[in-house]
Order: sequence, then structure tokens, then C-alpha cells
Amino acid sequence: MAPSRGAEPLARALHTSLENHKGPVHVARYAKGSAKYVLTAGQDRVVRLWNPNLGTEIKSYSAHGYEVLSISVAHDNTKFVSSGGDRSVFLWDVTTGNTIRRISAHLAKINVVEFNNDASVVASGSYDSTVKLWDLRSQNRQPIQALEEARDSVQALYVGSSRIMSGSVDGHVRTYDLRKGELRADYIGHPVTSVVPTQDESTYLVMTLDGHIRLMDAITGKLLNDFSGHVHTSYRCRTCFGHGEASVIAGDENGAIWAWDLLDAKPLKPNPPPKVHHKVVTWTEHHPTEAGELITASADGTVKVWRYPASDT
Repeated sequence: MAPSRGAEPLARALHTSLENHKGPVHVARYAKGSAKYVLTAGQDRVVRLWNPNLGTEIKSYSAHGYEVLSISVAHDNTKFVSSGGDRSVFLWDVTTGNTIRRISAHLAKINVVEFNNDASVVASGSYDSTVKLWDLRSQNRQPIQALEEARDSVQALYVGSSRIMSGSVDGHVRTYDLRKGELRADYIGHPVTSVVPTQDESTYLVMTLDGHIRLMDAITGKLLNDFSGHVHTSYRCRTCFGHGEASVIAGDENGAIWAWDLLDAKPLKPNPPPKVHHKVVTWTEHHPTEAGELITASADGTVKVWRYPASDT
């Protein structure tokens, strides 16, 4: 798939379905690097590890007592963190399947967790409107920092080398510059469900419950582009960049996967796209290195791995 074509057209892609979950799937994450594996989790309280090439489940991780809403994979793929209705952060050993640590983190469900670059710190964002940072090298049960500026549920997080970005139902994306000790709040005006920056952190995508995805300047907070056409008014959904950051991809609440050209914001063909899931598409994530692969997760209980034929790449 050529970078300029982004995800067009998804209808021509081949797909593998990962279908062992019972109930909605809330998150699907690629392993780091060459990403030979995928981790998924959802309403059935189980995290599952898959070989996406074969469509086979390799291992399951069971310790959560409530739904799992978020996963973050460490840089070396040896461990991952998960969170959800338990109000705790679970740290897992990938190989053994054991929980290394459980952090009682928040007063309400934890919508999102993210590692920092070397997986020494994990950030957690909660329905209790706070973001907390935890030093995994320390046995101290207290967070090393609590970010309490949000006025509603925190739905999205990004943890970079020198900044943390959070998205909240209060309509703000907040950027914390850790080196300068500064905070900038960009008011988007609608509940935020997803915040995804470019690799150089100069711009970011913010997905909101008004049926829009906006490309924002991460330094000034200026609106650079606006992508619309999809249905998104009620559920937490995640957007992502296509290969080479040349396109924007997102699912909608009707089960369709949309793609737009990054520069002119026009939907890529077919428009409107076909429905590929039976219910809301909760998650989209592009493969970190492969041009022609992405994963989608849905409330219909399935995760689909999409690959483009060799003639399209």
C-alpha cells in the first residue's frame, strides 16, 4: 500500500478475524518493533495474546474482575500493563502470564494506561478525572505525580519522552511539558475519546463525540485540518494515522472503517465505506512498520487484522 493512498480501499484488503472474546472488545494493541503479536481485551475481563498471521490465540491473561479498557505494551515486549473497572493497574509478565504487580490507583475505573519509553513509569487516566504517574522501579505505593486539572473523565493518554498529553470528556486536550513544568490546555469543545500525536510530536489527532477528528498543532494548539463523515456521538473510539502518517483512519458507530487523506481531509474511496463490523468500531491501530496492515476492534466481539494484497503495496 503506497503511503499516499493511506488505507484506501479497505474493501480490497484481506482480513483475519480474532474471535475468542465474549462481548465487546475495547482495545487491541500491536507488540512493539516488528509487531509479530497482538494483545486484545474487553468486556469478558480477559487479555488475549494472538498470532495475527495465523489468527490463533497463544495465551490468555486472567486476573481482572471487571472489564478491561486499556493495554500498553513495554518497549521490549516482555511485559504489559492493563486497566479497567478494577480501579487498579495490572503489570503482567508476557511469558509466564503472571501479574508482577497490581497498583490500586484510582477512585473509579481506569480508562487508559500508557508506559513511558523505557517502561519504568506508567501513567493511568481515570473516570475520577485524574492522571497519575507510577514509578515501577519503586515499591512505594504512592504515585510520583498526580495531574488533577481535568474536570471530567480522562479517556486518552500519550506519554512521550518530555511530555504527557491527556484527553478528557471536559473537551480539553492538556499537554504537560515535563522539562519546563508547563501546562497548555487546548479547548476542543466536545468530549475527547482519542489523542494520537505524530512521531515527531509536532501535531496530534483528537477524536471527539461530535463526529469530527481534528489535526492540531501540538505547539500552538491551532486547528490544522478537520476530518468528518463518520458517525461518532456516544462511544469511546480510537483513531490512528495510516502508514507514513499520510492518512487518518477511524471506525465509526455503524461498523464502518473510514480513511481520509491527511492533507486535503477528503474521505478516501469507497465513500461511504462498507460496514466491516456489526457494531461500533472501538479501536483502530496501524502496524508500526508494515505498510499494508492494521487492526480494528469492535463491540461485536471481534478483532480483525487487515492486510493489503502484494499488488497494492
